[in-house]
Amino acid sequence: MKVRARVFVSGRVQGVFFRSETKHEARLRGVMGWVRNLPDGRVEAVFEGEEGAVKELIEFCRRGPPGARVVKVDVKWENYTGEFRSFEIRY
Repeated sequence: MKVRARVFVSGRVQGVFFRSETKHEARLRGVMGWVRNLPDGRVEAVFEGEEGAVKELIEFCRRGPPGARVVKVDVKWENYTGEFRSFEIRY
């Protein structure tokens, strides 16, 4: 089943390659969407894909890349749209 999740990651998650590693992990799993830094220091991402792959990517976000210190992950499940054709970093 295809699902969509909007994820907000708090902690030391900027300046530690969080976005680029999330993009890499998403592409490995065939997950589409995007990831970006927020002005308040969090990272926001939207993931669309097979439920298992999206859940694996959320678990990656709970750990983050080396150098990250994830304090909190908020997940909002949304309706799947199929609007994405790739996974990108937004600026």
